[in-house]
Amino acid sequence: MADKVRLGFVGCGGIAKAHMKALAQDPNVEIKAFTDVVPTRAEEVAKDYGAPSAQVFAEARIMFEKISLDAVYFCLPPFAHGAELEAVRREIPFFVEKPIDLFLDRAVKIANAVEKKKLLTSVGYMNRYRKGVNKVRQILEEDPAILILGGWVGGAPTGETWWIYKEKSGGQFHEQVTHTVDLARYLCGEITEVYALSARGLNRGTPKNYNLEDASVVNMRFANGGVGNLWASCSSNGGGGGINLSIYANQNTALFTGWEHSLRLIRKEAAPEDIPGEQDIFGIEDAVFVQAVQKGDFSMIMCPYSEGLGTLRATLAANMSMETGKPITIRQSKSKEV
Repeated sequence: MADKVRLGFVGCGGIAKAHMKALAQDPNVEIKAFTDVVPTRAEEVAKDYGAPSAQVFAEARIMFEKISLDAVYFCLPPFAHGAELEAVRREIPFFVEKPIDLFLDRAVKIANAVEKKKLLTSVGYMNRYRKGVNKVRQILEEDPAILILGGWVGGAPTGETWWIYKEKSGGQFHEQVTHTVDLARYLCGEITEVYALSARGLNRGTPKNYNLEDASVVNMRFANGGVGNLWASCSSNGGGGGINLSIYANQNTALFTGWEHSLRLIRKEAAPEDIPGEQDIFGIEDAVFVQAVQKGDFSMIMCPYSEGLGTLRATLAANMSMETGKPITIRQSKSKEV
């Protein structure tokens, strides 16, 4: 490998820029290639964050054919995945933003290919890298979670973007609350069953073709016997919402609040402890991925593709339950079944 890690980007939208800003400051990195379905968008970020010799491409396949890379970032809408297989064929490590896909069969195909090649991967569930999160994880190993509550509550979407279409985003629970689902899995263990309800047709002032759930609630059962309820709302324009996750164990209570997931840890017969959430979490997550690529050290990665697949199964199961009105059992396996 060259002295610097040569990176490429597939997808150059807002979340990609968040990673580019951090990576462009890393002396161990050169961003050499930018690919986007909107060429002008790729050209703009190439000027802002690219190495002097950076190139712009319209298709991921052409990028892989034309330039030598050490690792690739995939920052794509849920419906637009699949190019990860181009990286796998060439044995190029990759980072993929959450959720890893909208279609389970395609994600399983990618996961199996990654496993076969023993390829280093990372998924953008950045909360796994937070100090407060990992302190709680250690505590819950001895004092397992019993009740898990949390979710994302925000206002109605505006503008004609892919996010407002269920067939492209998978809905708020799948695309956004996926962070909370993944954090619940990371801290409390596997989710084995979900039962979801949704509200539709109550939102006002949304774009003409908006077809997401206005709100949803998802009951969950965990492998250790604990239960949870996670919720989503993209209709609460009056405010007072936000992001939170509360975990209640026998001797400990962990209260995470805000996008940064600041923690208030309440322990029996001990003073409460407050741990602020890291503001530069993308930089932390990206630095770990770059170092893991340099060292070939899989152990540094908190969320490999296989773990992202586990979270995908849970959010797709919730969507299935919303559609069928029935509880859905989740099977954590290599199969295409939920």
